[in-house]
Amino acid sequence: MSELQASTNFGLTSPDVLASMSGLDFLRKMFSGELPHATMMQQVGFTRGSAEPGFVVFQAQPGPQHYNPIGSVHGGFAATLLDSAMGCAVQSMLPAGSGYTTLEFKVSLIKAITADTGEVRAEGRTLNVGRRVGTAEGRLLDGKGRLLAHATTTCLVFEFPK
Repeated sequence: MSELQASTNFGLTSPDVLASMSGLDFLRKMFSGELPHATMMQQVGFTRGSAEPGFVVFQAQPGPQHYNPIGSVHGGFAATLLDSAMGCAVQSMLPAGSGYTTLEFKVSLIKAITADTGEVRAEGRTLNVGRRVGTAEGRLLDGKGRLLAHATTTCLVFEFPK
């Protein structure tokens, strides 16, 4: 666990708090440390992130704890980062009172990832966000900007219960 991870707050945000702010405001508060990060990010070695309207970045450090039996990082590592970045890109476009859930996503793994790859950057960018459906695309890059994986997602947009 990195020093940043040890000092990062992981947990859940209450539904009332989530519903009270726009998706972009929520994400910015999460990345600034005012609200907790998803506990899943602890598992993938999350190091930092940022959010702009329609564009979200998650960065993480792959390590031996992410390896599959053949000595490279499991594809679930890339899938988790891409699903998170793409879904949060959709979330960044949602008004207060709205949320999303992933309906489906497709990941294409391009290059093997190992601990030697160094920190990776998952970028999620919206393609379209409507009242009920949001779509986004994602790219996973190494520190030199080389493509490691790419993905697309479809998300269901919903209103939080009142």
